[in-house]
Formats: sequence, structure tokens, C-alpha cells
Amino acid sequence: MSITTPAILELRAAVRPFLDALSPHEKVLVGVSGGADSMALAHALLHESTSRELEIIPVVVDHGLQPGSEKVAATTIEKLRSLGFDEIFFATAQVEMRDGLEASARRARYAIFEQALDTYSSRAFFLGHTLNDQAETVLLGLARGSGARSLAGMADVNGVYVRPLLQVTRATTEAACVEAGIDFWVDPHNSNPEFTRVRIRQTVLPLLENEIGPGVSAALARTARLLRQDDEALSEWANHVCDGLDLSDIPADRLAALPVAIRARVLRRAIYEAGAPNGSISAEHLSPVEALVTDWRGQGEVSLPGGVKVSRNSGRLILSTPPQPS
Repeated sequence: MSITTPAILELRAAVRPFLDALSPHEKVLVGVSGGADSMALAHALLHESTSRELEIIPVVVDHGLQPGSEKVAATTIEKLRSLGFDEIFFATAQVEMRDGLEASARRARYAIFEQALDTYSSRAFFLGHTLNDQAETVLLGLARGSGARSLAGMADVNGVYVRPLLQVTRATTEAACVEAGIDFWVDPHNSNPEFTRVRIRQTVLPLLENEIGPGVSAALARTARLLRQDDEALSEWANHVCDGLDLSDIPADRLAALPVAIRARVLRRAIYEAGAPNGSISAEHLSPVEALVTDWRGQGEVSLPGGVKVSRNSGRLILSTPPQPS
């Protein structure tokens, strides 16, 4: 590597701190779709792993959602072997359409990621999300109106999942592939305007860059990082409150005494623990629940995603969990 490979050098610098947190001889997984982001990440991890005595194992998933997807997966595996990867984990996803194509595919993909983690007893799974993905995520969160947690975007470390490229642009990952002579796959779904994220990528962000000025994506990613710091502090406070409560039966006066930001987090956690699907509760859902605490006028129960119901009875907030199928 030299000054003629600046993109590769930037990616290698981005992954180093995360690899330094691991121990020699660990098996480290990386999700690889065949696109520029994941191929560039895999290449950087491979080169940085040698001196650290780490074994990098790519995980390739065939979602089976497009004609020829099995060929794309096979080609990706061939390219990875040509880069020097000996062991590759491959599986075909069983995508069950329950809540849209993107969410259903993601759920099936992560089920395979968990299988790979169990197979290799790994404690780190690297993903190739970039600064551009982070900016898109922030705008999606803004559209949903679900608060600081959503606007905070993706964390660089979330349990076993590691995203070292959140400060690296998509243009850099593509340049790294060019520098390394790696042909990468361009997913047709990434240009399909039926998907909200694609419309943000192709229309909204370019419009913002044109009307406001360059650097909007970087500013959104920076905002996400700052909001995540605030959210983590507020969430820690809220979790401390939750530890002293039965979240299915909460005194309303105890909730009313909390700052709004903390109360909202306590209510969200209570609703999710009652059975609402993760990520399903927006500010719009939370508003009538908040009113049961701060604007009580005898209103009836609130129905929420996942069949969760919240009501007020004798000065207490009661959350009912939907019955489980036998």
C-alpha cells in the first residue's frame, strides 16, 4: 500500500481500533453482500488481521429475492477466495414477508448472522454501513418522528455487531475497491424508488446538498453521533428508574414526577416489554399514553402495535400483554 491507495489506507485506519479491542486467534465475522461497502471492509479487515493473528470469516447470505441471486452469492464467494479468504460461511435466507420487504429480509439476514456467531463462538460481527447509510437512517428517523433514539442512527458498536465505517463515505469504499482491483456488485434494490431509503438516497439528500450546500450527509452523521451520546445518558437514567418498577403496573404519580425525556423512555421500555415489536412505537403512539399520565380525564385504553393495551386504573398505568398462541 502507498500514497496511491488513499481509500484503502483510510479503511484500514478505520477498522484498526475495533480490531485492537479483540484478542489474538479470535474468529471475527464480516457480512459480505458483494457490494462495494462490504467488499472493501472485508479487504481492510483481512490485511489488518494478519499482525493481530485474527481469523476473518466472511458471511455471505443469499436472500433469494431476485432472479440470479444464487449466482451473485457464488460470484461473491469466488471473489473472496481470490482475495485470500480460506473459510467462508454461506447460507440461504428464509424470508418470511411480514412487515415489508426490507424489514423481512433484514430479519432473515440477522437470523443467519446469529447462526454464524453460534457456529464460530465469535464476539464480533463487522458490518459495512457507511456515513451515507447513517445520514439516510437519520432522515428516516426524522420522518418517523420517534425521538432521539431514532435520530441517533446506528451505533458503531451494538453488542456483537461492529460498524467501523460510519465515518467513511460510500465514495471511499468504491474507490478502495477500484484501488484493490475488486469488482463489486450493484444491488438493483439500491436503485428501486419503491423503497423509501432509495428515494432519500437518490432524491432527498442530493436536493439538500444542492439547496443547503455540500456536507449535509456528514453533518447528519455528526448529529447522530452527538444525539447518541445524549440518548445513552438519558437511557441510563431511565433504566435506573425502570429497575425499581413493575413495568406492567406503574403508579401514575411516579411517572408524572419524571422529566418528560425520562418518562418517555420508561413508557417505551414498558410498552416493548409488554410485547410491542421493537422499533414500532413512534411519538404518535406515545402521545395518548403520555396523556393517561399528564392529562387524565377518564379516557379509555390505548391500543398499540403488537396487541399491547395501556389503560389507567385507580391511579396506575396498566399494560396488558397480548395472549400468546397455544
